[in-house]
Amino acid sequence: MKLPCLLQVRILKLALTSLFTRPYTTRFPKEAFEPIEEFRGRPRYDKDACIGCGACAEVCPSGCIELVDDADAAPPARRLTHYMDRCICCGQCERYCTTEKGITLTNEYDFAGFDPSDFEESVEKELLLCESCGCVIAPKDQVRWLARRLGPLAFTNPTLMLAAYDQLAVVDPDAAPADDERQRSQRVSMQCPRCRRKTVFVM
Repeated sequence: MKLPCLLQVRILKLALTSLFTRPYTTRFPKEAFEPIEEFRGRPRYDKDACIGCGACAEVCPSGCIELVDDADAAPPARRLTHYMDRCICCGQCERYCTTEKGITLTNEYDFAGFDPSDFEESVEKELLLCESCGCVIAPKDQVRWLARRLGPLAFTNPTLMLAAYDQLAVVDPDAAPADDERQRSQRVSMQCPRCRRKTVFVM
């Protein structure tokens, strides 16, 4: 006849051992938890290293990064907002970041909170608009970063060249064409690819 569980020596030994042994789990929240170096915690933006290109929003599988362009603002701006309550901490944003430092995964693991704003983090970047049609070209920091990466080759593209000169404060930001008609002389201006093709090939 099989004995009840409480009368079996093996089970009694295991129960007494567990009773006088410390738990294997951490003592959080009574004691702070120190994650390992490879721990993938909450992503954080570095506002100085981020160029606002939007690569993180493109590759995010859970769609927790929202990209909004406001061309009517003064100045025009792009806002990238990360929603932690939808993030799965997969690390794709960090992996495909253009500058490799714009957004990184931290060791933060405690996401508890009552205010929805606690789960949001935003970064804003000024936008460059086409002087001909007014459409969005790219964030100013992204164009400047590209100009620095290309070095002397950046001077083959008027938009990159003007962005580099603007940082040196030698470009008049209020300069505009005298009329709406596209002329060949307007090719040295901030233009989107579509307007630049029309300007270069105008007869």
